[in-house]
Amino acid sequence: MTRGPRNLLRQIREAMADGGPAQDRLDTVVRIIARSMVAEVCSIYLRRASGELELFATEGLNRAAVHTTRLRPGEGLVGEVARSAEPISLADAPGHPSFSYRPETGEDPYHAFLGAPLLRGGRAIGVLVVQNRAERTYDPDEIEDIQTIAMVLAETVASGELLGQEELRDVEVAPHRPERMKGQRFAEGLAFGHVVLHEAPLAPEKLLADDPVLEEARLHTALHSLKAGIDAMLEVGPSGLSGTPFEVLETYRMFADDRGWNRSLEEAVRSGLTAEAAVDRVRNEHRARFAKARDPYIRERLHDFEDLANRLLRVLAGDKPGERELPEDAILVARNLGPADLLEYPRDRLKGVLLEEGSAASHAGIVARALQIPCVGRLMGLRDRLSDGDLVIADGESGEAYLRPRPEMLEAVQQRIAVREQRRAEFALLRDVPAMTLDGTRITLLSNAGLAVDLDTLDDAGSEGIGLFRTEFQFMVSEELPRLEAQTQLYRRVLDAAGDRPVTFRTLDIGGDKVLPYLDAEREENPALGRRAIRLGLDRPSLLRLQLRALLHAAAGRELRVMFPMIAMVEEFRAAREMVDVECAWARRRGRALPQLLRVGAMIEVPSLLFHLDALLPLTDFVSVGTNDLLQYMYAADRTNPLVSDRYDPLSPPSLRALQEIQTRCAETGTPVSVCGELAGRPLEAFALVTLGYTRLSAPAGGVGPVKRMVLSLDLPAARRGMANLLGSSAGSIRNEVESLARKLNVAV
Repeated sequence: MTRGPRNLLRQIREAMADGGPAQDRLDTVVRIIARSMVAEVCSIYLRRASGELELFATEGLNRAAVHTTRLRPGEGLVGEVARSAEPISLADAPGHPSFSYRPETGEDPYHAFLGAPLLRGGRAIGVLVVQNRAERTYDPDEIEDIQTIAMVLAETVASGELLGQEELRDVEVAPHRPERMKGQRFAEGLAFGHVVLHEAPLAPEKLLADDPVLEEARLHTALHSLKAGIDAMLEVGPSGLSGTPFEVLETYRMFADDRGWNRSLEEAVRSGLTAEAAVDRVRNEHRARFAKARDPYIRERLHDFEDLANRLLRVLAGDKPGERELPEDAILVARNLGPADLLEYPRDRLKGVLLEEGSAASHAGIVARALQIPCVGRLMGLRDRLSDGDLVIADGESGEAYLRPRPEMLEAVQQRIAVREQRRAEFALLRDVPAMTLDGTRITLLSNAGLAVDLDTLDDAGSEGIGLFRTEFQFMVSEELPRLEAQTQLYRRVLDAAGDRPVTFRTLDIGGDKVLPYLDAEREENPALGRRAIRLGLDRPSLLRLQLRALLHAAAGRELRVMFPMIAMVEEFRAAREMVDVECAWARRRGRALPQLLRVGAMIEVPSLLFHLDALLPLTDFVSVGTNDLLQYMYAADRTNPLVSDRYDPLSPPSLRALQEIQTRCAETGTPVSVCGELAGRPLEAFALVTLGYTRLSAPAGGVGPVKRMVLSLDLPAARRGMANLLGSSAGSIRNEVESLARKLNVAV
């Protein structure tokens, strides 16, 4: 064969350009490949929609077998190449245990076998095979050549250049059948629309190079630009990639210098591909290889190479991020997202989000809930099963995604959405109705917030104030530490929007899974139990004092409620409250106005406080129960880890007894207490909280209406009698029993 496949690729390109029937072009292509590779047989198998691999063209085998021979998924050596998505080279194929004899093909005399997958999006859409009579070992150059040819054939098949639209109709170049994927609910809601791939891989428009030397120079220039760009971000901190931790950039830089990756790119270009096609080919190979790994760490490395390849393709294309518009009914599909990534998209066009990774506690999940955008995560392999423009359903109620749904499924979802809209209209009618139980107990319903857009939903939701304003979002979406004036302006705007309604500001809850790229932080083995929230604030007093100063200045002449997160010891609260006193003294000395009323509280979200409430409560003006963290720490189950996050149920006797203990101690000391975790926004869980004695709940804006409807239907004395009987259960969960109690009492849950 000619050194390198450039001459062969040129001949294939000419054969495709000749026109004529698709079968004639296929026959010409296999003939050219067989002659060029000095093989007696060359065959092309393509995947049908059924999953079977059908013989589409052959040179050397019985032509009557074309479109007759079909191999089941995984059957024979051809099926093994497709399954493994890697080339297979054998000197004596009949002796291999996976060999499958098909008499109609007439392949009896052939021993040597070399097969390569036609990869597209990490999936094998077909297999290219060459065979020889004599037993021989194909050398590395030949294996490299057939991979290059297979890559070109995959693109030409998918684009319709090699096959016409009629022939392509039943060839599965991309998944097109309806699929249902089970994931995890990150943000409630229901939506359908058309897929937009976040930072979608750029498909190379031109595969074959006219000038290989020029293409290699383009590749080297792009690689240099890529590395220089990462170096520049490392020098000033990772602000260029919103929400991306500093160590990820260091990992990018390490992989950008990876010798194997660079060498693979260079070899692909030297084989006759354009720089873009070379990157695409190497990306497909890495995707196929890493996707089979069982080790989670190794599988994660796939994403490093994926992102690096996508970035390199954008450099080659000269595109700038953030210039892409959304269709009116966009469902955003991504591997993962940071908060700034999500906020960059037009809110009015973004109907839902589907993620391969992440967790309900991730930044994307929190922002999606704040924006009331349905979000489903942990949908592994999602991107490879979708193409831009595919119709998809994001079911944030069941934690599922429906890809290319059938008409009847879409109709059912539209009906569910109509029901949700009807309920929303009912909730709107309840907006100004006080949340009062049937026996006359007043329940205060507040909203959780953290974004400027949340302020617009206060009136619509009928919230009586903001029970939890997460101040860290301003820090997370900023490229540098927000200055005093910027913080003051935000807090003043929040207070203005709330008017006479109360607002509770939670001081910075960063660290753990919320990393600020512009703050140097040591790598921690267990960040959820590390230096985060109030611990970081006390260790860096200038950071916390700056925020307290901004809060005091913004609330001049008004009521200010400040709450410290993740208090684990009474001493921590004393130290934090002392900082408030220091800042108040600083303001007085300078003649600055102070809040008319200042209340300082603590979040109860660390189990140690359950055994020291007698010391803590007298020091506080109020407390708030953060059920998300409290329960994950109680059960030693990381709520961001999908392997263990479902190991406990909030509606279990231990959880409810702990919540009852907090409420009882607060009632004894006259300490105002609220619940601001996710439980407060779910009608069934809120039903349990109210029966335990909680009369102040802070929920996501979308949960206020459903919880208010529940409250209005609740006979509280009867519910308390029923709940008392359930708390003594030895079961791991009493969810079914709580739900049965609610139904029995005709509570709208």
